[in-house]
Amino acid sequence: MPLHAPKPALLVLEDGRVFHGESFGAEGETFGEAVFSTGMTGYQETLTDPSYHRQVVVMTAPHVGNTGMNDEDPESSRIWVAGYVVRDPARVPSNWRSRRTLDDELRAQGVVGISGVDTRALTRHLRERGAMRVGISTVESDPEALLAKVTAAAEMTGANLSAAVSTSEAYVVPAVGDKKFTVAAVDLGLKANTPRMMAERGIEVHVLPATATIEEVEAVEPDGLFFSNGPGDPAATTAQVELLKSALADGIPYFGICFGNQLFGRALGFGTYKLKYGHRGINQPVMDRTTGKVEVTAHNHGFAVDAPLEGSTETPFGTATVSHVCLNDDVVEGLELRDAEGNLTSFSVQYHPEAAAGPHDAAYLFDRFCQLMASNKEA
Repeated sequence: MPLHAPKPALLVLEDGRVFHGESFGAEGETFGEAVFSTGMTGYQETLTDPSYHRQVVVMTAPHVGNTGMNDEDPESSRIWVAGYVVRDPARVPSNWRSRRTLDDELRAQGVVGISGVDTRALTRHLRERGAMRVGISTVESDPEALLAKVTAAAEMTGANLSAAVSTSEAYVVPAVGDKKFTVAAVDLGLKANTPRMMAERGIEVHVLPATATIEEVEAVEPDGLFFSNGPGDPAATTAQVELLKSALADGIPYFGICFGNQLFGRALGFGTYKLKYGHRGINQPVMDRTTGKVEVTAHNHGFAVDAPLEGSTETPFGTATVSHVCLNDDVVEGLELRDAEGNLTSFSVQYHPEAAAGPHDAAYLFDRFCQLMASNKEA
C-alpha cells in the first residue's frame, strides 16, 4: 500500500475535453501527445520504450501495476513516457521478480500520472478525434488555465527527437558464441532486446549515436546496417536519411524497424504521413506478402510510409515494393529493395520483431537479416 495519500489530478485534452482523477506517480505538471496502448501486459516495456518520448500514454487495460517493477525487463535506462494515465492501479503488486511498485518507480523518476480516469471513454475520444496534445496536473485545478498551457506545448509533427533518446557514445554488444557478422546499429531510440536478439545469432553489434556519419558507419567495416525504432516525425529527421542513402549506394545490406522503416521509405523517395491515432500495443495482425503468413505483432508508431500497396517502384538503389501490410487498415508495414537480378538487398518492417507479441511470430526477421548479409558476403 502506498504511504502517501493521492492528490486530486486534472487531465485536459487539446480540444477542451476534461477528465478528473487522482495523482499517480510524481506530483506536478506534464504535457505531451496523448496516445493509447492496447497491451494488457508489458507496461514496463511500454514505459521504458524511447519511442514514447514526449507522449502521454493512456493504458486501455483497466488494471495496471499488478506485477510491480523489476530490474530485468527495462528496454532502456529510464522511463521515457511524458505522462501516464490508468484507470485502476494495483494497490499491492504480486510477482516474484517485483522489486518496487509502479507508483514508486514513477515517483522516483519524476513521471507525472493520473489514475481513476475513465480510460475507456478517453480511448474512444482519441480514436474518434485522433491523437492530440494533453496536459496532466496536480497543481492546477482550473481546466481553462491548463488548456492554455496545453495549446502552447510543442506538437509531434515536425519534431526531430532521435538525438534526445540516442546513446551519447558508441558501444559494442558482442556476439554470443562464434562471431558471424558485424552490424552497425544506429540508435534512434533502441530497445535493449534488439541487439540482444542479434547477438544470439552471432552478430557483433556496434551501436552508434543518432548523429553517426557514413564514415563512422564504414569504420566499423559492417556486414550490415541497422536503424532502430524511435520517436518523432520522420520528415524532420533528415541527416539519417542522407546517411542511409549513402549506405544503400555503397551496397551495404540494410534492416530497419519502426522508425527505421519510415526513414527507409523516405530514402527510397516515398513520403510519410501522420496517422490519426497511430498503432500502439500488441495483437496487431500483419500480412507478410513474401510468405503469405499473418503475424501477430507489437506496434508503436504514429507515422507511416506513403507507398503504393500494389506494383513496384524504381529507385536509384533498386526496385522497391511493399512487403508487409496491416490487415486492420492497410497501412504499409514493411518495404523490400531488390537489385536488377531480383536479389533482396535491404528490407524493413514497421512493427517490433524484438517484442513478444506473437510471442515470436516476427523473430524470423533477424534470421532474414543474417541470410541477407551471408548472401552479400558470398557475392
